Amino acid sequence: MSNIQERRHSDRKNAQWMYSRLLERFGQPTWRTPLPAIDELISTILSQNTNDRNRDVAFERLRKRFPTWDVVCDADVADIIDAIRPAGLGNQKGKRIQAVLCQIRQEHPDLNLDFLKKWDRERVREYLLQFKGVGFKTAAIVMQFSLGMPAFPVDTHIYRVSGRFGIRPSQMTVDECHHYMEKLFLPEQYEAGHLNIIRLGREVCQARKPQCTVCPLSLRCAYFAEHPLDLA
Repeated sequence: MSNIQERRHSDRKNAQWMYSRLLERFGQPTWRTPLPAIDELISTILSQNTNDRNRDVAFERLRKRFPTWDVVCDADVADIIDAIRPAGLGNQKGKRIQAVLCQIRQEHPDLNLDFLKKWDRERVREYLLQFKGVGFKTAAIVMQFSLGMPAFPVDTHIYRVSGRFGIRPSQMTVDECHHYMEKLFLPEQYEAGHLNIIRLGREVCQARKPQCTVCPLSLRCAYFAEHPLDLA
């Protein structure tokens, strides 16, 4: 077995242990009410660089002001920017949302993404990634939570926790991490794994001051092993 294969085998084993420990701590999580794929796409664009509450407020304001996505396509972009202001980066997100919707409408006038359900998942991922402002995380969220296609979204919490715990190479990029996490977990584990690791990152393994002494993963955590006295 090569060093790369040995590393992946070890990472997979530790990832499975992590999955079980987090289920014991947090239980089986559930995603918020699933949205149609095109709604999830817009919602996830809004979520970039903000929190869930601000994303939801902005999305509701957008939907209240513009009753259909067709209307958003034809709207003055300044009005879109004003509607989504709570999500921050309104100038950037407003233009991107309108551009994405218009691009979809050019090929699919009914303006929905239901046709993607008939495609294989790599073709779906490639299609979603073509849009400016849509990265691997956004594509994976739409795939996993709206289209029912296995994908493991990696956000800042998952990237931080996976690096600290030691189930990925330290120099691995965020984009590479999406594919790597999909190899460490089983497809049926993606949803719970994604949600529970995010919860750990928010509540315990925080960026500035990780609470390692109360972390359910400290027994096997590489970061805790290197900083036991600092964190005790």
